[in-house]
Amino acid sequence: MKDILEYTDYRQYIADYYADRKAKTAFSWQEFAKTAGFSSPVYLKYVSEGRFNLSESAADRLARSINLTDYEREFFVEMVELGHAKNDDEKRAAFSKMVSIAESRKAKIVDGESFRFFEDWKNPVLRELAPAMPGAKPLAMAHACRPEVSAAEVSESLSFLVKANLLQKDKDGNYAQTDKVVTTGPMEFTPLAVRGLHRQMGEFAIDAIENVPQDERHFSGLTLGITREAYEKIVQRIAEFRKDIIAIATSEAATEEVYRLNVQFFPMTKKSVNKG
Repeated sequence: MKDILEYTDYRQYIADYYADRKAKTAFSWQEFAKTAGFSSPVYLKYVSEGRFNLSESAADRLARSINLTDYEREFFVEMVELGHAKNDDEKRAAFSKMVSIAESRKAKIVDGESFRFFEDWKNPVLRELAPAMPGAKPLAMAHACRPEVSAAEVSESLSFLVKANLLQKDKDGNYAQTDKVVTTGPMEFTPLAVRGLHRQMGEFAIDAIENVPQDERHFSGLTLGITREAYEKIVQRIAEFRKDIIAIATSEAATEEVYRLNVQFFPMTKKSVNKG
């Protein structure tokens, strides 16, 4: 079966472990449960099917019973945490730990690099800023960021961007983008990071209202009454608009400053407003 670091769903891992053992020996769910210290002979079968959950202590006990190593046990427990997470913060925390464990073993998790890129606003900003500041040291880039960050944070972000092949660094220390645009793609966990990024950028937008000169920023908004059909058409037009903006921005090789564009379209009422 696959290495545990290739999994993100602990239930699937349990099912695959059982199937692998069953194919080689006269293995049963009853034996599996008994070895792991569970009284019900079908407990782990039901866990694999999503009918029951594992507690953290039960997860650790199960991991030990199937002889997972220290880092594998830790990874399995974090998978259980991820599977039971109740909100985005808990999911991000568990997935981040899984990514860190995998990286410590020189392994990659599908979604891991994309998740890390969108998890921190400094990554997309420095991906744009670094190529525009040839020869600049991390301290100079740190002073150029808004809000200002430390040189150590810049160095960490640049190192990740190069490792993830989102930036290339030449022998003179200059950076270049490997691709003009980075998109989320159809990833499973990246949207968790993107939602966090939107929150970070939203906070920066609020700050910009007060602290950025009006001739260097643009804020506008509309309040509209719409139908669901109109909503779908507007979302499609926003997607086309974003493509137009990307085309304009990427039509020139030079970068004078890094900007952020937030496009927000959300309900201000509940659907029940028209019912009654």
